[in-house]
Amino acid sequence: MEKRFKKKSQIFDIGITVAGAVLSVGTMVYGISHLGLRDTWPELVLNLCYIACLIMMALYFFKYLDNKRFNYWCSVVIGITVLLRDILFAPPLENYPIRLICLTLSVLLLLMLTFFYARKDWKNYTKSSLYMLLIIDTVIAVLYFFVIIFHPVNEYTPYLLTEIWIRPTIIYGMVACFVSEEENET
Repeated sequence: MEKRFKKKSQIFDIGITVAGAVLSVGTMVYGISHLGLRDTWPELVLNLCYIACLIMMALYFFKYLDNKRFNYWCSVVIGITVLLRDILFAPPLENYPIRLICLTLSVLLLLMLTFFYARKDWKNYTKSSLYMLLIIDTVIAVLYFFVIIFHPVNEYTPYLLTEIWIRPTIIYGMVACFVSEEENET
């Protein structure tokens, strides 16, 4: 099998993403089996989306998927998770201003995903615009993390704290793949 990336730093970025996401998804699957499917079925749907992103990253890494399809389908799946997790079924937060900030940032993230990846000209993305996706999603995760850690709800709280960091990890992998592809072409 031929690998897409040759530099160790590029492979390290993708490896970190895959290891972090697999560990997080594994923890969430364990949490779902431990707490029962009745209460945690939305997490199973989200985990299926995250697993789809990981499979697409593997296919992209081993050159079974081109960069247009990878960017498009990964952004669609991440957009679905943003819509489900942060907009339609947002976790109840006690602090209303933080809840409003998270909702606003989630809508901004969804709009950015739509704007950047729905266009036909794939070559005019800048690294800063791609890193903005990562920064916004990380800010959302940090806000959720602090609210949830200071107001634990139940025994599901540790699993929820793990689930919050899966999407920024996968977005980091998407950005690393795209930036690495850009560097390989120049």
